[in-house]
Amino acid sequence: MLVLKNCKIINFDNILENFNIIIENNIIKDITKETPENCEIIDCSGLIAVPGLIDMHVHFRDPGLEYKEDIKSGSEAAVAGGVTTCLPMANTKPVNDNSSITKYMVEKAKGIGLIDLYPVAAITKGMKGEELTEMGDTLEAGAIAFSDDGLPVMNSEVMRRALEYASQFGSFIISHAEDKHLAGKGVINEGKISTITGLAGIPAEAEEIMIARDILLAKLTKSHVHIAHVSTKGSIELIRWAKKMGINVTAEAAPHHFTLTDDYLTNYDTNYKMNPPLRTKEDKEAIIEALKDGTIDVIATDHAPHHKDEKFVEFDNAAFGITGLQTLIPLTLKLVEEGKIDLKKFVELTSYKPAQILKLNDRGYIIKGKKADITLIDINKEYIFDDKINKSKSTNSPFFGKKLKGAAIYTIKNGKIVYTFKC
Repeated sequence: MLVLKNCKIINFDNILENFNIIIENNIIKDITKETPENCEIIDCSGLIAVPGLIDMHVHFRDPGLEYKEDIKSGSEAAVAGGVTTCLPMANTKPVNDNSSITKYMVEKAKGIGLIDLYPVAAITKGMKGEELTEMGDTLEAGAIAFSDDGLPVMNSEVMRRALEYASQFGSFIISHAEDKHLAGKGVINEGKISTITGLAGIPAEAEEIMIARDILLAKLTKSHVHIAHVSTKGSIELIRWAKKMGINVTAEAAPHHFTLTDDYLTNYDTNYKMNPPLRTKEDKEAIIEALKDGTIDVIATDHAPHHKDEKFVEFDNAAFGITGLQTLIPLTLKLVEEGKIDLKKFVELTSYKPAQILKLNDRGYIIKGKKADITLIDINKEYIFDDKINKSKSTNSPFFGKKLKGAAIYTIKNGKIVYTFKC
């Protein structure tokens, strides 16, 4: 039996002060003021207890690209970031477009035993945007949703059929919203900074056009579409309209998009290169407002590790993407510190709402009977995010080497301590 003593428990709809969380057989047995005898005790004074974080958008590069990351290092980075459930995308090598690869990913994660891993299988075979995968087979093997993330499904008829088939299986589509023809060879946001730097720009409309299309397809098919990594004010306005119209759309934003802007790109640092690109201050503020008012349902990292040699090249040739699992807590808590959101909203965005969208009803809330996935956070902990802290194989983050505030001190998965902050 494990007892988390003197907890400040944060749920999306309530806060409990100075309670003990009793954990037994992987489950929250009770929340009480009493302390049982003959048990392991963690004194949680000065910490907050939140449901284990759920990251709906990661890239673990396994199978095939393990030099960047693998399921073991990805799982270690996850629990170090307070994340107990992850959804890795399908752009592995080979692509996760069949049940064999899905099973491999699930079984490997189970063997490691740090997190629950629910693969996002490809929408189309080879992520070529042409022929639908065997959705039923991959779901039976352990997949939870479908996406060709990294590549858009440009053919609207294929996307329509994907939404219809996923819906028949009680699942949904995660949309990588990008008009590849309009984005062209762009590498940063199209605007003032692209003009100053001479770097090719990606207009906001490349994202917004595809979001509009996918919203209308969701309306047509009465299916659920989830919009990944929303980055523009116009995208948010479209999603807000769709929700008002009762269309089944949900959306996520990444911490880098509500923390950084394209102003950081004047020094040509490839660690700020990502897709969708960093946008303007106006876009960043619109994302924060959308997090507050519920237009954006989820914070997801889009954790995208790359080998240093893939970033240490000319900007045009550098890989898109940054790591994110271990910066999720500090970057989101910065919004709390600034008064943009409160701790209950933090929990809603990082745990409760993802659990609801994914129909994982055994987690996302600290209450008697739920799975004992709990993250204990010191919101005031300051540290340098460096090699001593980083658990990923990769260091492609603009926050690497920087001082951060707020960290997971203990991560508890299925009632077991799987990570302890030691720095």
